[in-house]
Amino acid sequence: NVYPFNFQNGTLIGGGKLNPRIPLSDQEDLIVWMRTSALPSFRKLYGRIEKDLDVDDVVVVHLMNNYNTYSFGGKKKLVLSTTSWLGGKNDFLGLAYVFIGSSSVTIAVVFTLLHLLSPR
Repeated sequence: NVYPFNFQNGTLIGGGKLNPRIPLSDQEDLIVWMRTSALPSFRKLYGRIEKDLDVDDVVVVHLMNNYNTYSFGGKKKLVLSTTSWLGGKNDFLGLAYVFIGSSSVTIAVVFTLLHLLSPR
């Protein structure tokens, strides 16, 4: 376990404070923020609302600038989104998984039948 005792003693201004009594591997905010993304424009899931919201519900969010993006010209936005059993905002990836998985099972069954009908 690595603890952040002298993790934030640099000259950078801004940023959140880490709890020095909790190992870095257990601080989920830092883990989510430091995860490298594959593309220059990306979304990182920070939290989840576990209950159903009605049409007239008000969601209050308190934002803090815990992790600095000024040095590289980055921007932060808050996005409230829904998910389904296929995935997030884009259903293509979920449908692609279902199609490729179904195709793989079908091809496996065909090869098994071919092997059983005419073995070597």
